Amino acid sequence: MTPSEVLKKYWGYDSFRPMQEEIVDSALHGRDTLAILPTGGGKSVCFQVPAMLKDGIALVVTPLIALMKDQVQNLTSKGIRALCINASMTRHEVDLALNNASYGDYKFLYVSPERLSTPMFQSYLSELKISYIVVDEAHCISQWGYDFRPDYLKIGELRQRVEAPVIALTATATPVVAEDIMDRLCFRERNLIKGGFERPNLSYIVRRTDDKVGQMLTICKSIAGTGIVYVRSRKKTEELSQILSSGGISASFYHAGLGPEIRAERQNAWKDGSIRVMVCTNAFGMGIDKPDVRFVIHFDVPDSPEAYFQEAGRGGRDLKRSWAVLLWNSTDIRRLHQLETISFPSLQYIEDIYQKVHVFFQIPYEMGEGRQLKFNFEDFCKKFSLQRSPAYYAMTYIERTGHWTMTDDVDIKTRIQIVPERSSLYDYKFSDFKMAVVLEILMRRYTGIFSYPVQIDEDYVSSACSMSVSELRQILYRMSLEHLVRYVPNDTATVLFLHHNRLMPKNLNLQPKRYQFLKNANGERVEKMIEYISEENICRSSFLLDYFGQDDAPPCGNCDVCKSAKAAGKDFETELKEYINTYKSGKYTLDDLRVHFGEDKGGFGSERAVMLRRLVDEGVVPAPEIV
Repeated sequence: MTPSEVLKKYWGYDSFRPMQEEIVDSALHGRDTLAILPTGGGKSVCFQVPAMLKDGIALVVTPLIALMKDQVQNLTSKGIRALCINASMTRHEVDLALNNASYGDYKFLYVSPERLSTPMFQSYLSELKISYIVVDEAHCISQWGYDFRPDYLKIGELRQRVEAPVIALTATATPVVAEDIMDRLCFRERNLIKGGFERPNLSYIVRRTDDKVGQMLTICKSIAGTGIVYVRSRKKTEELSQILSSGGISASFYHAGLGPEIRAERQNAWKDGSIRVMVCTNAFGMGIDKPDVRFVIHFDVPDSPEAYFQEAGRGGRDLKRSWAVLLWNSTDIRRLHQLETISFPSLQYIEDIYQKVHVFFQIPYEMGEGRQLKFNFEDFCKKFSLQRSPAYYAMTYIERTGHWTMTDDVDIKTRIQIVPERSSLYDYKFSDFKMAVVLEILMRRYTGIFSYPVQIDEDYVSSACSMSVSELRQILYRMSLEHLVRYVPNDTATVLFLHHNRLMPKNLNLQPKRYQFLKNANGERVEKMIEYISEENICRSSFLLDYFGQDDAPPCGNCDVCKSAKAAGKDFETELKEYINTYKSGKYTLDDLRVHFGEDKGGFGSERAVMLRRLVDEGVVPAPEIV
């Protein structure tokens, strides 16, 4: 089959998007390939198509468990055999998955980066017939990148044992980061394929205002279709969602503090249109492929052009007109500068957090290596009376220096320990005979269950007991109340994996030179973001494209800067008539005019309202619709 035939058979597309075919062709010729495509540019197809045309299994390294599961599910639905390995799986499940990947007819194996160096994975490596090493979110391997993760460095080590070519993909890489990615992944030759970052259908609007809430409401009411509102704090997602709902707009909120079931439910409701506007933190959006997002509002200013470009780029993937609106005022500038300090607490503070984490889990010095710990950040901060933000950034920096790995949204399996001694159970009078049935299965299946809590397979136990999983959980809960078992229910949590034993303060190397380097790089990104929102003469699109190394991009003609330049070149009356009669085909509202022309830059104010009334009275333009 040809690449086009594979694309049509499994994905239903008649042709590739721009640059996709070139990337696929490069991979099929066995060349190490770094592909930089904008958000929504179809990066997955770039490695999935060549993998389908080559013998063996593609090893896909990706940092997000939710995205990993979603991709495996999507491939499976297309009849393509795929599986994944992540931190939420038991040792037996990992062993089974690796065995299937080695000896079964599978085409894709998704793994989280921290799994690459585990003894079990290494033991199977020689049995895996790897067709490609695929590195998703490849900017995570670069020390120059805004989201560096030390576990990604293990991919470079993997290349010493695997001959397969590399396909690295990212949406956000400056020229310096791109060079670093190719170095870290040991490219045999430089091979960068970069798609144009232009989004001609996406209008970038930056608006300075002291009434962000009013602007948000106006935008949501005047632009039809689905939208996203990004904010920084979890509390604000709830507040703004309530304001939108009170204003008659279908809205909900989303952040990492919600339970997995609630997040999945709200995400699906937003995707199917039941919820029109999602107010969220940056925890929302990664891997969500919803093409008809008509607007993305940033209520708070992001701290880097990379983050902004990726989040704004979730609008208009269907190539229809969409808006990316960033609201700001002087408070945002102060907050960004404050964030610089919070993001890099002192090395002394970071060292203190390192020791407090070990104290939290009662781990003595020279102990702890290899432990996987269920970590409740809120409980940790409460125990030591810590402020959330600096504590979080301290833990993130410790991860960056390779001392531990933090993984969110890990499925924690149910664990059971039988409390009474085995002999006493023979004469025990059970309040429900089903308890005896469950205990018999548990004792036969799991060794050590009398000594410590062991992970159990709820599907297996419930099937063996001829009951549903829900009924099994009710039985286990009742047994725990009667002190028959110690019951630790399944959960989703953050897991902390310790890479080495707890170190004495004198032996803890927090790499002060690296700390200063990262702090300076972060400061430069913040200043670039401030420059972006303050700029009034350079096209928004051109500014962003230049940042990512595309310095020849012409003005987009659609952003607020370009519109202001147009308005300066022609009288406002002509601009107004063109917008109403041509662009809006005579169907418009006053809110449409406010969004398009912008009240804060001499846009549609009272004087121009008089002009509109005159044009309506003269029959030059139709009257606005009443909403």
